[in-house]
Amino acid sequence: MKAFLLAMLLAFSLPALANQPVSGSSDAPKEALPSAEDPVIEQRLVKLAEDLRCLVCQNESLAGSHAELAEDLRREIRAQMKAGKDDEQVIAYLTERYGDFVLYRPPFKPETWLLWLGPLLFLGIGGGAWVMTLRRRRAAPVTPVDEKTRAAAAQLLEEK
Repeated sequence: MKAFLLAMLLAFSLPALANQPVSGSSDAPKEALPSAEDPVIEQRLVKLAEDLRCLVCQNESLAGSHAELAEDLRREIRAQMKAGKDDEQVIAYLTERYGDFVLYRPPFKPETWLLWLGPLLFLGIGGGAWVMTLRRRRAAPVTPVDEKTRAAAAQLLEEK
């Protein structure tokens, strides 16, 4: 029984090692060992990819995503960096191709004004509604409760 459990544990843990590059393996493709090839480009890639959004996951950075499209985008960014493009040129290429959605911090321009100013707009609307409600409450006439209504309310409370 112990041998069976050990075999099952081993079988379930092997897929966790599937994407790990084997060092010293000459038949591995160059893309499988990105960090060993050029550490400077890899540092630039990681720094840049943290500010970019994964187009599949949408709430995850490109650096942290494991989606196939994210891997393709990281390969594309890596290839552009190897070609000598700086970070601004790479970002310009990605925004030209995928739009401002790929950026976690889109630029402040007419197309994104609502995105940047929307929270302030909603805060202003909520504050205005609150002020109007307070003014209406203060302006509402307070009618005194007569003894007949008070006695009817007391009777209802006693019944329950």
